[in-house]
Amino acid sequence: MKTEVISAKDIKKMSPVFGQLSFQNHEQIVFCNDKDTGLKAIIGIHDTTLGPALGGTRMWQYNNEQDALNDVLRLSRGMSFKSAITGLNLGGGKAVIIGDAKTQKTPQLMLKFGEFVHSLGGRYITAEDVGMATSDMDLVRTVTPYVTGISEQMGGAGNPSPITAYGTFMGMKASAKYAFGNDDLEGKVVYVQGIGNVGEALVEHLSNEGAKVFISDINQGRLEQVRDAYGAEIYTGNNLYSEQMDIYAPCALGATLNDNTVGQLKAKIIAGAANNQLADENKHAEMLREKGIVYAPDFLINAGGIINVYAELENYGRQEIIRKTENIYTTTLEILNKAELEDITTHQAALNIAQARIDARKAEKA
Repeated sequence: MKTEVISAKDIKKMSPVFGQLSFQNHEQIVFCNDKDTGLKAIIGIHDTTLGPALGGTRMWQYNNEQDALNDVLRLSRGMSFKSAITGLNLGGGKAVIIGDAKTQKTPQLMLKFGEFVHSLGGRYITAEDVGMATSDMDLVRTVTPYVTGISEQMGGAGNPSPITAYGTFMGMKASAKYAFGNDDLEGKVVYVQGIGNVGEALVEHLSNEGAKVFISDINQGRLEQVRDAYGAEIYTGNNLYSEQMDIYAPCALGATLNDNTVGQLKAKIIAGAANNQLADENKHAEMLREKGIVYAPDFLINAGGIINVYAELENYGRQEIIRKTENIYTTTLEILNKAELEDITTHQAALNIAQARIDARKAEKA
């Protein structure tokens, strides 16, 4: 009898979902396709132990469908931990639409996507993310109630980006308190990578506090606009990671902390709004720890956005949104100290707290 050895690569080919490295016991993956509108989307529901899965919809021109699947798996898992560690009664979900938001997004496509969201009966609640705007969520709201981040005119909490930036700023100040002994950012050199809505709002907070801010983005026009508005300096070098800085703030797409960049980093703190900043969360978190770089876990400090849209479900006002977002400061300090005390990475410390809350709820339901 001949024994056939199947490699991990072959298993992955045979099992494009369950074989994905990013598949972490996700409850449900929904593939959405509509020929008439050109919609190709994937909805990932990671865990609904604490409540319905809430997470934004990202529209991006992925290189291939496997990259899109990998992204939605990683993002939806991150949302489970983000909600858990922030104390929200929500599970983790995310959606991606494959395409160029500038040229391929149409009202018909968004309405069709809303119909797919509605078909899940509330297990997944969507919101805006990269490539989306509040107006898109308003449109989706016409076909399903399972959407947040709608405009204030329609009874929603509005654009979550400013609150996401504020929470990131709170996490950054807490990290500074831990690393430098005080949380004053005046004179600190901060590199903000990615000047979208969140990145711009973060630059405003930093500039108001007197930090020396360098900005980087693929959109030159956007860079000039933010420079002129807040007095930031456009980074013109060719290797941001090797520059001397106090704080590196990744605010674009994920995985900027990888084998190539971590070794070059001279930052003392990493605190940014991007999701999934660690290409390999265990390996690269450990590399940062060994280098003595303080890493503020992304799924904690960028939670302001979900706090903002959660207000629409729980009917609390602006004052409570701000209070919950400012609490990110306290939680960040707790996690940084916990990691030091237990001799583990800050990412693992945050993950342990989030997972413990999920496990406790599972035990209650058992």
